[in-house]
Amino acid sequence: MTRVLFVCLGNICRSPTAHGVFQHCVDRAGLADLVEVDSAGTAAYHVGNSPDPRSMAAARQRGYDLSPLRARQAVEEDFDRFDYILAMDHSNLSNLKRIQPDHFGGHLGLFLEFAHQFDDVEVPDPYYGGDEGFSHVLDLVEAASEGLLAQIRQELAR
Repeated sequence: MTRVLFVCLGNICRSPTAHGVFQHCVDRAGLADLVEVDSAGTAAYHVGNSPDPRSMAAARQRGYDLSPLRARQAVEEDFDRFDYILAMDHSNLSNLKRIQPDHFGGHLGLFLEFAHQFDDVEVPDPYYGGDEGFSHVLDLVEAASEGLLAQIRQELAR
């Protein structure tokens, strides 16, 4: 089993979008029994809340359902559970590094490392912007999801 955790600040915009899109990719590839997906935030601002309605609407327009997801905070124990912990930006990556135990042997990095067709390094936070920001997040997340899935498929084939 390969386990993937997507992380942003509040776990209501970027990381649940990545969670929903990547879960869709995993399901479509027939790998749901081999890949587990989750998301979290480095802050506890929205614990227990649904994703932002704008994130859900943008995702729904592309065929993704984020409605079952609920925000939670990333914790040190996540490093024992997940193989990939992928932050949406450098700030959240730094926050994760602060709680990372020395024994973690998985991959901790930026999600957009897997989106080779974009020059973007970070998934921008669309929270304070307009609807176009949520669409751009989906563009980036879809590309990175395909790249990540390709890498996991190679690992599973070994």
